[in-house]
Amino acid sequence: MDARISDMTLCDYFSAADDEAAIAVLKSPGGPSRAELDVFLLKNIDPVVAIAQLEAIMTGCSYEEASERPRSGQLLSSPEDGPPFVVSLSDTLFDALVTAAEDDLVRFAEPWSKTDELRQIRISVEVATDVLNGLVGLAQRAQASGQRLYCWWAL
Repeated sequence: MDARISDMTLCDYFSAADDEAAIAVLKSPGGPSRAELDVFLLKNIDPVVAIAQLEAIMTGCSYEEASERPRSGQLLSSPEDGPPFVVSLSDTLFDALVTAAEDDLVRFAEPWSKTDELRQIRISVEVATDVLNGLVGLAQRAQASGQRLYCWWAL
């Protein structure tokens, strides 16, 4: 599914075996989809603030706690080499996505769509639910193949 919002920053979420494989995406013109990785294409759902807010909502912690977790929005590529950048997603979010029930997605999507970041780009509850469905599918496929989640962030 392609949940792109037009005219925004590319934030393509993908799975890879490890950090080294994720960073190797930068050598592939066009990012992770051209590197034949499992990708969920998005625009402007940034992997630092918006994803930490999602993690806080899904896990019941504060935004500060979610943003300070290991791997949460961690820049893996060299800042001098980008953009684009490769950023990791936390294992806590990964686990929350993998175990999310269908009924939970609308419950999580509503408060997430009301965050400043998503309101500014006019993300409705329905679109936020679609984004969550895509991220859940990506996480479940990544878990089945022993991979982790990342974001290719092209500003």
